[in-house]
Amino acid sequence: MFISNAYAQTAAGAADPGLMGSLTTFAPIIIMFVVMYFIMIRPQQKRQKELKSMMDALAKGDEVITIGGVLGRVSKVAEAYVTIEVAAGTEIVVQKNAVTTLLPKGTLKAL
Repeated sequence: MFISNAYAQTAAGAADPGLMGSLTTFAPIIIMFVVMYFIMIRPQQKRQKELKSMMDALAKGDEVITIGGVLGRVSKVAEAYVTIEVAAGTEIVVQKNAVTTLLPKGTLKAL
């Protein structure tokens, strides 16, 4: 009596949004993924590519910094490992991926 009846919309009365309606519904999500690709994924892939080329180019005599902050000069390069001389007569063996930075020549003498 006080509440009116609610009826479902009929098929003829429902408006079909069509292709453009569906596209505009998903447009913000698509734009968000595109922005995330250019802000997060692409720079990370570029950095990984640079690190890989730096690791492949390691040679005897290069001055490097490891993940732990150890500075030293490369004395031997193997396929997966690098031997670094950290002091006169003191060498450590680390994995190649533990080398983070290749320093310019003469940096260790300046320290």
